[in-house]
Amino acid sequence: MMKSLRGFAFLLCLCLYFCEQLQAADLIQIYREALEEDAQYGSARAAYIAAQERLPQGRAGLLPDLRVTGTAQNQYIDTSGAPTREIKNRGFTVALTQPIIRFENFIIYQQSKNEVAQADAQFVIAAQDLILRVAQAYFDVLKAKVDLEVVESQKKAIHEQLEQARRNFEVGVSTIVDTHEAEARYDLTLSQEIAARNKLEISQRALQVLINRLPSDLQDASLDRIIADPLTLPHDGMDEWVQLAEERNFQLKVQRIAYEISEQTIDRARAGHYPTLDLVAQYNDQSGVGGTFTGRGIDLVSKSVGLQLTVPIFQGLSVQSRVRESLANRDKARKDLENVQRTIALQVRQNYLNVTNGIAQIKALKQALTSSRSQLDSTMLGQEVGVRMEIDVLNAQQQYFSARRDLAQAYYDYLMARLRLKAEVGDLDEDDLLEINALL
Repeated sequence: MMKSLRGFAFLLCLCLYFCEQLQAADLIQIYREALEEDAQYGSARAAYIAAQERLPQGRAGLLPDLRVTGTAQNQYIDTSGAPTREIKNRGFTVALTQPIIRFENFIIYQQSKNEVAQADAQFVIAAQDLILRVAQAYFDVLKAKVDLEVVESQKKAIHEQLEQARRNFEVGVSTIVDTHEAEARYDLTLSQEIAARNKLEISQRALQVLINRLPSDLQDASLDRIIADPLTLPHDGMDEWVQLAEERNFQLKVQRIAYEISEQTIDRARAGHYPTLDLVAQYNDQSGVGGTFTGRGIDLVSKSVGLQLTVPIFQGLSVQSRVRESLANRDKARKDLENVQRTIALQVRQNYLNVTNGIAQIKALKQALTSSRSQLDSTMLGQEVGVRMEIDVLNAQQQYFSARRDLAQAYYDYLMARLRLKAEVGDLDEDDLLEINALL
């Protein structure tokens, strides 16, 4: 009895496991797999972790420098008429240097703060880019799948029309022209099916790059869900989106920080002209000192504490050269910032138009789908009563299937445009994927 129960439990667990494996993966599941498997995002994460070390490295220039140096050597002194003498020289030195006034070190520390802030923004960009790449690859698979389904449905319908045309020709109620027309449409659909399957395979392989496995099945939006989506935007005007992008876009933030770093680099180069002041303390304990001259080493302990002032006078004009170089790099950073600002504004406007025009296009395609469905029904009815021909039915079927395909693809393009627009204003995160996933 116990063996039977254990066997039943094992079979139940096995069935649950396979049911889970056969369940279609949704957008969030694919995204979370990509978080662990995507090599590009993993590289960005490692770069972010490495960049966090710039702050303690920059701070190190303001902290004390403590060093211990030890020496051990044997001296052999050979004098005429006397045996060779060996003097053992042993000692150690402890040196402490505390920077007091080093303008360059202060600037390096401030730059390290900006570099860490820049790395933070770059990692956010990498995270948003992963969301966009996952969503794009996911929607590409869905669009290819819809395209294949439409071609298969169209092939099935055309094959039925072809068989009917052959029967009608055999009984003499239609001409051979109708049969040839249906055969031509059917052969063309076969070639379209091959291309659609190839496109689907390529899209799946592109998604495999992100998640390190070949996706088996993905959840997609049903036609009823697409029709029921209200298609709204959180902000109405294009200028409002552009203003939000100027305030929140992370690429702009990275470029602004780069400009600040270039300004600090100029001050850092000019600091080469400034004097430095350090607190220096030293403890020296040695034995066997001076044996080379006296023939007999002595023990020596010295201690010193003081201030060390260094005034640069002439360094071969290297400081002036670095200043000119920094000024040119600052000008470059300014122009790069202007270019990024204009590019971001253009991308925001383009994605805003893609969203708004996508909404209008989807609404038009919804109406076109309804009209093409009515046209197909009336054409098929007209064929039954003899007022329509086979070619009319084939054309109506192709128009209906094309409307279904165009509606689904326009909907996925609209969802992708929404994500890109949110990314431009710095608001794209996992919650947006959850919202999109709820629509699928």
